This record gives sequence, C-alpha cells and structure tokens, in this order.
Amino acid sequence: MAHPKRFDDDDPLLAKLREICLALPGADVKVSHGRPAFFTKKIFVVYGAVVKGEHDSGRYDQSLMFMPDPDDAEAIDHDDRFFTPAYWGPSGWRGLDLSTSNVDWNEVTELVTDSYRATAPAKLIAELDTN
Repeated sequence: MAHPKRFDDDDPLLAKLREICLALPGADVKVSHGRPAFFTKKIFVVYGAVVKGEHDSGRYDQSLMFMPDPDDAEAIDHDDRFFTPAYWGPSGWRGLDLSTSNVDWNEVTELVTDSYRATAPAKLIAELDTN
C-alpha cells in the first residue's frame, strides 16, 4: 500500500528547498513515504517530518529533515528551533520547522550542504568543492 502524499506541489517553501537541494552535484528528488526526499546515492534531506506521538498532526509537514555536521550537533540539540524527528532521530537526524516567519535561508543552505556532505559519495563532494 502506497503512503498518502503529505505535501503540496505548489508549496513555496518546498520550491525554495528544491532549488537549494537540486543545485548540489548529482542531487535528485523522489517521493518516499509520501514526502519529497532529496538524494544522491542516499537521502540527504526530507521535506516534512513527524515527531513521536504526533504522527497525524501535520505540525511539521513544512520542515527540513537533515543530518547535521557532527561538529554542530550539540549546538543544534540545545537550540529550541530544532526538533528530533520520529524514526530518523535515533540515527542522528534533526528537523527544522520552515513554516515559521524567521527562516534564515542561508542557514538552511548550510544545513542542507552539511547533510549532503554526510551522505554523498566522495566524487560528488569533490565536485561540490571545486565549484
């Protein structure tokens, strides 16, 4: 059974995130578990998330789910803007709600790039570093 679609194709936040993610070498997007997932060989960003106990709330449907740089993980865990997503959180993934009015898109780009670096093949990271 397919998962229900949990995003709007016309969502401007998704459009901005898509622009950031697809600018990275070898990046593509697919729908996985009803959500846009950006990947190379592995997923590096998912648009939308849930937290334990709130699977049907829709609260984090407009969020960035990413793998933080290990050097930043502790600071992220102490920043109230970030949350630990269900299922992915135990593997180190974190989330950031993009539906708030104070999103710093430069910070989002940095988080996306760090997550990409954590999951992309070395050849693609080298390509990123030469651009």
